[in-house]
Amino acid sequence: MFSFYSKLSTEVYDIDKPIGHSFGDVEFYRERLENLNGRILEPAVGTGRILIPLLDAGLNVDGIDVSCEMLDLCKSYCKERGLKPELYQENMQSFSLPHRYEAVIVPTGSFLLLENRNDSINALKCFYEHLSIGGRLIIDIFMQTNFKTGVTSTRTWTTPTGDLITLNETLVEVNFINQYTVSHMRYEKWRNKKLIQTELERFPLRWYGVEEFKLILESIGFSDIIISSDYKLGQYPTKQDQIITFEAYRK
Repeated sequence: MFSFYSKLSTEVYDIDKPIGHSFGDVEFYRERLENLNGRILEPAVGTGRILIPLLDAGLNVDGIDVSCEMLDLCKSYCKERGLKPELYQENMQSFSLPHRYEAVIVPTGSFLLLENRNDSINALKCFYEHLSIGGRLIIDIFMQTNFKTGVTSTRTWTTPTGDLITLNETLVEVNFINQYTVSHMRYEKWRNKKLIQTELERFPLRWYGVEEFKLILESIGFSDIIISSDYKLGQYPTKQDQIITFEAYRK
């Protein structure tokens, strides 16, 4: 049975992308948000890789995530540091929170995990409705570059206690009409050369054209859209492997 960001994948994420680990996104988001005094929301907050550095910078950030394993780890890291954000187990496409936000941020392509286009549209509408007037959405996407199905790649990690975790990843579906791919992930944990845990994950990823995504944001009501690439503000993307960031305001 397939899971999604369950125990082993959360453990791998925490090893591979620890709190504060940056692809340029931590610094970029901190700079773009540094003058805000109100609440900020991070959907798909995960383990708090970006949330915690923003909290440490004095920003008021809440988070949501669909994975209880991710949220539990995020809560424990916040507690260790004496941080008390409001964290909710919610999905991006249909959440309802008691606050309005000066900014909603979705770094590093997490938004692309919404496989169904209607879910994506509903998520953007949720973001819009949770923003105060004049508030802004900052969201990252990236283009797909691998469309070769049936090829399996393998990665390994060693846990702090000396166990070995392996990940076999196979692209099993490419849907060019609906613009998404699906990979199957098989996580295995080994201890003293014995398999002690296995986890299967179905991992979808959507993609959007740059102007396509801008039009979608405009159709929802966002305006004054700034497009950036590789966390360089206002630098329009020119290569398919760049991170693309949209900053858009609620009227």
